[in-house]
Amino acid sequence: MKEYSTKDIRNVVLIGSTKSGKTTLAEAMLFEGKVIDRRGTVEDKNTVSDYEEIEKINQRSVYATPMYAEYNGSKINFIDAPGADDFCGGAFSAFKVCENAILVVNAQQGVEVGTEIFHRYAEQAGLPIILAVNQLDSEKSDWEMMRNSLKEAFGGKPVYTQFPVNPGTAFDGFVDVLSMKYYHFKDQNGNREELDIPAEYADEAETMHAELVEKAAEFDEALMEKYFEEGDLTQDEIMKGLAAGYASGEAYPVFCVCGKKDIGVKRLMDFIRTVGVAPAGKESDPASLFIYKTDVEQHLGEVSFFKVMSGVVAPGVDFEESVTGGKERFSALYAVAGLKKESVSALHAGDMGCVVKLKNGKCNTTLAAPGSGLSYGKINYPASKYRCAIKAKVQQDEQKLGDALKKISFQDPTVVVEYSKELRQTILSGNGEQHINIVKWRLNNEFNLEVELFAPKVPYRETITKVATAQYRQKKQSGGAGQFGEVHLLVCPAEGELNTKFKIDGKDTQLNIKTQDITELEWGGKLEFYNCVVGGAIDLGFMPAILKGIKERMVEGPLTGSYARDIRVFVYDGKMHPVDSKEIAFIIAGRNAFREAFRNAGPKILEPIYNVEVLTPAEYQGACMSDLQNRRGILGDLGTDRGFSVLRARVPLAELYRYSTTLSSITSGSATFTMEFADYQPVPGDVQTKLLAEYAAQEQEED
Repeated sequence: MKEYSTKDIRNVVLIGSTKSGKTTLAEAMLFEGKVIDRRGTVEDKNTVSDYEEIEKINQRSVYATPMYAEYNGSKINFIDAPGADDFCGGAFSAFKVCENAILVVNAQQGVEVGTEIFHRYAEQAGLPIILAVNQLDSEKSDWEMMRNSLKEAFGGKPVYTQFPVNPGTAFDGFVDVLSMKYYHFKDQNGNREELDIPAEYADEAETMHAELVEKAAEFDEALMEKYFEEGDLTQDEIMKGLAAGYASGEAYPVFCVCGKKDIGVKRLMDFIRTVGVAPAGKESDPASLFIYKTDVEQHLGEVSFFKVMSGVVAPGVDFEESVTGGKERFSALYAVAGLKKESVSALHAGDMGCVVKLKNGKCNTTLAAPGSGLSYGKINYPASKYRCAIKAKVQQDEQKLGDALKKISFQDPTVVVEYSKELRQTILSGNGEQHINIVKWRLNNEFNLEVELFAPKVPYRETITKVATAQYRQKKQSGGAGQFGEVHLLVCPAEGELNTKFKIDGKDTQLNIKTQDITELEWGGKLEFYNCVVGGAIDLGFMPAILKGIKERMVEGPLTGSYARDIRVFVYDGKMHPVDSKEIAFIIAGRNAFREAFRNAGPKILEPIYNVEVLTPAEYQGACMSDLQNRRGILGDLGTDRGFSVLRARVPLAELYRYSTTLSSITSGSATFTMEFADYQPVPGDVQTKLLAEYAAQEQEED
């Protein structure tokens, strides 16, 4: 393969809903780029993109696959991203390294929820978008429905460069209103003839050409002036205006394609080559690259996929990892298309490739020339929407399970694994139940591990609602030195202004603060600790021990063993012994006095509340609202977005286990949602009673 300079490189991500035909389109692009000489199909399980076993079984993409095509003097790098939101991590990785997006739309369905989801993601990433209307050869394809759907979803942004001829099973070409030619396809291998526009399509072509010229003029003042003066633009001028609108995100050029029959693919690739946004890196700068994906291949080991961000990368060049300073030197570089890898002598700024067996080749890593100081921000993946607890069916396999999950997370950073000390569970999080089921499949089939997935415990919190006092004396004498420490304390909620006047033992008492310690707790909330002891009843040196005892008790709250938070503690009296008082005695006294006071202070269990936003077709709005209310959700604003209903609600985390599965069921898989932690709120009385009973039963069982 020859070396390509930055100006001749284009990087594109293929996005769209499941079943829109991205993988089939990718096969046609590979075929036109002479990377393959025979196109595979999803049904035959022999595509370049879907090479993993789980993808062949499910006949759909699970992982984002980097590929390339050499076409008319340019190199087009493209990444086929999965169409299910459960596997959106691959698209987010691609957004980091691509300057262009092709949003593939199914001509049978129009703009689906999945289309809208990935459109939103691409918009947020700032990528200009090309609309590729695919599967125009399908029996149910409907061009007019398609146009109405695009208008409803994207307003005036779609700019039509083509319209299909004979959409449906007889689809065999299109009229290109940019070149004002009719492209007729003679077979299913991309062989076409360029003809004059047939008379029956002439009027429609003239109308759409005029619309295209007017749109192109909108994006360039000089072109607008010429258009007003002459009423038309040349093809090059149209391309110039269209390029400006495309790059700014104000124009979505629309192309008619059929990946299966290789119709319209050349024209699409020509547009990417000539109008697509080029990479920004400079070849003259120090060499640097960003690793956006890592994988493990059976015969190669670890493979790191990267984009050259600046300079020229070649074997034998030294690099260092931007954070740790770890050293790297590449022995060989490869251009990559699925499992196919072609050795290359160098890759210039903007190009993509891969390298094997790096020491510092982890995803989300920058490697740069030593001393250059170059570093690139990490990929920001979406927050997890599905969480469950996981354990090995055989306890002896727990270590093996931990190692396997670490490897899976290494390959897919959207698989999040953490051991919760609070819950005493390993928590597995991902983008949906399908995502987690893929992880389970890999554990079963690749690592020979049998595992259990089940509902995780909820990270409740405990707090108090009123004032209470307690005292505790720790006294122990067992020959020799004893233990003695007595603590009197008062607790109240840590809210509002600090008040130091209380009724203690029936008397109004003004507490005078001598020292204080305010701790922001790692699990949220705070502990305010005030020493109000007078007359030397407790030596100042024992205060840290009392505070330590209280913190120990807060780690395992008295009600359900959950973390306690948002509490003020005033130590106002106590006793000590000149010989037997020791730190341990005051730790125990502080811990037990706090426990008793807590129980008498109107204790309340708090639960985590999440803000949930659901995007659904309007016909399912009622079912979604009813389901959220059944989950103790409090509905908020209702809205619409490009023809879809948007529901917002505050929902307890305890009610969200497997919500993604239920939502898919009640909307026939056409809705999606996001969830984000909001705050902690008191649980209802009946829920608290149930939780207390469950905890009491658990303690009894453990005893």
